[in-house]
Amino acid sequence: MADKKAYRTETDSLGPVQVPKDAHYGAQTQRAVDNFPVSGLPMPRPFISALGYIKGAAAAVNAELGLLDRGRASAIAKAAAEVAAGVHDAHFPVDVFQTGSGTSSNMNANEVIASLASKPKRLVHPNDHVNMGQSSNDTVPTAILLSAAIVLERRLLPELDHLIRSIARRTARTDVAKAVKTGRTHLMDAMPLTLKQEMDTWSAHLRQVRGHLIACRTDLHALPQGATAIGTGINAHPKFSGLIARRISKAVREAEGIRLKLQPMDSLFAGLAIPEGAVQLSSQLRALAIALLKISNDLRWMNSGPLAGLGEIEMQALQPGSSIMPGKVNPVIPESVGMVCAQVLGNDATIAFAAQSGNFQLNVMLPVIAHNLLQSLEISAGAMRILADSGIKTFKVRADSLAGALERNPILVTALNAIIGYPKAAEIAKQAYSEGRPIVDVAAERTDLSMAELRRLLDPNRLTQGGIVD
Repeated sequence: MADKKAYRTETDSLGPVQVPKDAHYGAQTQRAVDNFPVSGLPMPRPFISALGYIKGAAAAVNAELGLLDRGRASAIAKAAAEVAAGVHDAHFPVDVFQTGSGTSSNMNANEVIASLASKPKRLVHPNDHVNMGQSSNDTVPTAILLSAAIVLERRLLPELDHLIRSIARRTARTDVAKAVKTGRTHLMDAMPLTLKQEMDTWSAHLRQVRGHLIACRTDLHALPQGATAIGTGINAHPKFSGLIARRISKAVREAEGIRLKLQPMDSLFAGLAIPEGAVQLSSQLRALAIALLKISNDLRWMNSGPLAGLGEIEMQALQPGSSIMPGKVNPVIPESVGMVCAQVLGNDATIAFAAQSGNFQLNVMLPVIAHNLLQSLEISAGAMRILADSGIKTFKVRADSLAGALERNPILVTALNAIIGYPKAAEIAKQAYSEGRPIVDVAAERTDLSMAELRRLLDPNRLTQGGIVD
């Protein structure tokens, strides 16, 4: 039986509740803890931080508007700043899989901040003071957008830029810049290209995705705060929306060093019912995952073998690859990145499904949207860091393997199409393949072209430059 001395009694509109004595939260948070013992996953740290920024800004705005006394406002702002900084994370135990509006998490923040801000002669009420001018229905969507905007700027975009720069630095090195390899379509031999051309394709894909991610800022920076319960702004001052957007921008700039152009949404109703900003960002994170998965799979294929696979590159040996096969080493970095991509794709599917749960004036799957969106941002950033530093930066080019495959590649005969015609070229390719001989030797036997001319026409380096061979 629990020690009664370890608990205190708190009361809300449903009656008394036993709360751990040392907890900063109160009755509504405890009810959520009791009601939702689902996953053991608390709301993400960036989301809690965003709640802190919102609560601190709201207190300052309400004081500015003459709705909240300066003493309480100052105390709330101080406590909210500590919440934003992560000082009190242990007092945010509410499970992700809670009430769909996120009311439990909003009240968790209200109760913790009220507890921290209260004094014997100046009590701060979680609803009347900390939640003044707000509702869970506008605070939680705002916290999702704000936290995602911060993580996008602080983590994801810097790591994406780092990966793009890492590819550029690697392709500038002689071993990559001068390496010519067999191209592949349908996983079958095709015309040659340089390893640099292949890797530059990765960069182009990543830069394209980066542009789409940047475009998401517009939706992320438009906040529904001030909509209150259903979008009408009941119980909030008419100037509240504009003022709190500016206050939050200032707080984030001072605490995080990030400049966000926050402003009220054009339609506060839409901000509660339709999580469009989260959907758009998640879709671009899905696109990023697809790009990262393509890079990872290319690396795995090029590294395959080393004897029975392609063996074009050798990735850094980071750990033993088998508990039973001595000496085996696996491409663990692209494997890890691939699993991150799978998770992001799954998260996007969850967000898409959850976004459909907007009935009339409110979406009721907001906490799971927050969890999945922020997880996708965080793990994508982490994956790009290890891919850049332990994958792209460190692999070795196996030049002999590349040259050997090129020499035997019958598809090089494509360069002779304009001279000897497609049918004759196809016959030469088939013979070279069936006999396992270099294409130049078979072509010398089957055409009137000299060996010197054939070597010029079939030079893999020349063929990587495109155009008509003559």
